[in-house]
Amino acid sequence: MSKFWSPKVRELTPYVPGEQPRERLVKLNTNENPYPPAPGVEAALREFSADHLRRYPDPESRALREALARELGVEVDQVFVGNGSDEVLALAFQAFFCHDRPLEMPAITYSFYPVYCRLYDVERRALPLDAEWRVDLEAFSPDAGGAIFANPNAPTGHGHGREAIAGLLERITESVVLVDEAYVDFGGESAVPLIERFPNLLVTGTFSKSRSLAGLRLGYAVGSRELIEGLERVKDSFNSYPIDSLASAIGIAALEDREHFDACREAVITTRDRTRTRLEGLGFRVLPSQSNFLLVHHPEQDAAQLFVGLRERGILVRHFNTEALSGWLRISIGTEDEMDSLVEVLEGLCR
Repeated sequence: MSKFWSPKVRELTPYVPGEQPRERLVKLNTNENPYPPAPGVEAALREFSADHLRRYPDPESRALREALARELGVEVDQVFVGNGSDEVLALAFQAFFCHDRPLEMPAITYSFYPVYCRLYDVERRALPLDAEWRVDLEAFSPDAGGAIFANPNAPTGHGHGREAIAGLLERITESVVLVDEAYVDFGGESAVPLIERFPNLLVTGTFSKSRSLAGLRLGYAVGSRELIEGLERVKDSFNSYPIDSLASAIGIAALEDREHFDACREAVITTRDRTRTRLEGLGFRVLPSQSNFLLVHHPEQDAAQLFVGLRERGILVRHFNTEALSGWLRISIGTEDEMDSLVEVLEGLCR
């Protein structure tokens, strides 16, 4: 530790992202989309004039927000954009959760949430999942300082339907409920239509997964005008120009190609369901998933050893070295050929 660090920095345990290997591997560890972005994205890259880069981008990202508003069926002033949903989430923590009441979240969920709590001195109250490894919506308290969860949940994959979310919002009315929909396009039901009924609902999303733009960094939030204004106040006190001109053009191009979007996500869903059946045939317990990954456990195999065995054979998955998840592997859904390779290797490792 450096003597120049502030006390807060010394206390931090940063989020650890999935490995980005330099060698060539079948990469099934970070929930990236196995298919390329929409063809219009490449066209936008070719046609973008470098002369645009000498000027600052639109601080309101108006064109991108308008495209998102059309896609989501909301008003433009109900949309906020940022550099990936991680940045949007960080701004939301500052805008809505920095007060004296605890923020409630599932004990097993996206592991960046506890990092934000430590960074912003937000008291965290972890709620256990139910017996089926689902987020227990009934466990959230109306008196908490807020609620946050991924839906579908990461890394478990289960998603609650819209009416279940509405039931939660009918109980929690005095604090913000943040629903992180990073994976909703792979079989979940979006809560976005509920923002008209519930002014305390904030829904976040990303272009990284179903839009195949993880390398670009684009995320968004949808909510009532008062919540979006809160995010804008924090953003403009931190970085007035978060979305660059090129990212905006690429994001719009991705949103305009609905046919490509539907084809890619349906391919992921089909491969996911096929892979689940095959893994169950090898003796794995596979949690039901509405995401682009599977969380799996083998009762007779050590998960850490399976992780190492797969990597030695050129396949990279995710093993979380935590007490709750040490016996599980999270497997991102790749192409059919990549998943065939995974199952073939596991057949040998599980003999």
